[in-house]
Amino acid sequence: MDGSRGGFFIALEGIDGSGTSTQTRKLASRLLEEVGERVHETCEPSRGPIGRMIREQLSAGSAAFDGQTLALLFAADRLDHYRREIEPALRDGCVVISDRYVLSSLVYQSLECDPTWVETINSRAPWPDLCVLVDLPWETALDRVNRRLASDGGEKERYDEPDLQRRLAEGYQRARDAQRPGPIVTVDGGLGIGAVTDELFRLCTTQLAARRARADS
Repeated sequence: MDGSRGGFFIALEGIDGSGTSTQTRKLASRLLEEVGERVHETCEPSRGPIGRMIREQLSAGSAAFDGQTLALLFAADRLDHYRREIEPALRDGCVVISDRYVLSSLVYQSLECDPTWVETINSRAPWPDLCVLVDLPWETALDRVNRRLASDGGEKERYDEPDLQRRLAEGYQRARDAQRPGPIVTVDGGLGIGAVTDELFRLCTTQLAARRARADS
């Protein structure tokens, strides 16, 4: 990320059930309460018009678009999300934490589309300052999803099937091993909620301190 934009941009990534939504909230609270950072929480699909369309399409009961159309929608939503919400918050000096970002598209949409094409259509979206993969065995993550659906009466989404979860986990592992298209840091999602938050907080505050030290030198 271009440091001239100000702020600090974190993306939390992982398969469904890995806990990225929970960790986004908890990390934001820690940064605000313990070090006084101004924090902007966000997510993808975004809350904008394209993001809302995607959320409707991800519902299992919806007549979903084909994979290429959905990949293009995700890329369009991401660029709109960045320009409309993320970039202004960064310019205002906020720490922005996004529950999912570019890496999600490169993994999820590559199940149905050519990975090089997916990377190309997302190439205009800047890579975050800190991209963290919350790594969890797909079986454990799927069990979490199923228990959550059973408790709240929700419906399965497009990717909430065992074979797809396995393939998604493998996709994240390939991206992590290749460190492509940018640096990816891994946190063990099986550590427990509090321990994962502790590690995310350590990573974030360490990188923030290093950036500020460089700026002051």
